[in-house]
Amino acid sequence: MAKRGKKYQEAVKVIDRDAVYEPLQAIELVKKAATAKFDESVEVAVRLGVDPKKQDQAVRGVVVLPHGTGKTKRVLVFAKGEKAKEAEAAGADYVGDADVINKIQQGWFEFDVCVATPDMMAEVGKLGRILGGKGLMPNPKAGTVTFDVTKAVQEIKAGKIEYRLDRAGQIHAPIGKVSFDSEKLNENLKALVDALVRAKPAAAKGVYLKNIAVSSTMGPGATVNASEFR
Repeated sequence: MAKRGKKYQEAVKVIDRDAVYEPLQAIELVKKAATAKFDESVEVAVRLGVDPKKQDQAVRGVVVLPHGTGKTKRVLVFAKGEKAKEAEAAGADYVGDADVINKIQQGWFEFDVCVATPDMMAEVGKLGRILGGKGLMPNPKAGTVTFDVTKAVQEIKAGKIEYRLDRAGQIHAPIGKVSFDSEKLNENLKALVDALVRAKPAAAKGVYLKNIAVSSTMGPGATVNASEFR
């Protein structure tokens, strides 16, 4: 097991790893334990009572965090004609069609999220292996394949994040930065967990929210009282 640095060892003393904290208290402890020289992200890990191997228990969706993530995402929109103009007016960082597809095939990746109008997906599909491997492929379930490009771009810029169940049955997502006010982080946490509760598969049985933990990028995690959200 890798040896932890002195700062991490000191941060661990702030949080009792065997304790279960109320959401706001856990967030305040995570902020206190964050000792990096940069503004660390605050991240959430939620273990769900579902079987990730079963398709009817998949959990995936999007949520707009009320206070954003603290990171401005660079949005690329695949669109033509009037929809391209609409995307530019909405604040998209990059807009294009065949020209942008060619740039990506040549190795260009100066963007964080891709949006595409449905009529562009036949062409965008050529980038399936490239974008899919980086988790950047536009997807209707994530709201990134749509003719309403204005709404898509504005929501992403406002703090929309995508969540997706991993192979271990967990959801990992950012809810802001350490520099955020604790109340704002708490409201972002509540928005995310509420979205997960609404996305509960009908096939899921037993306890759905099994475990919730918050942590900073470089710091230890604090276990949150999941019953607060049940």
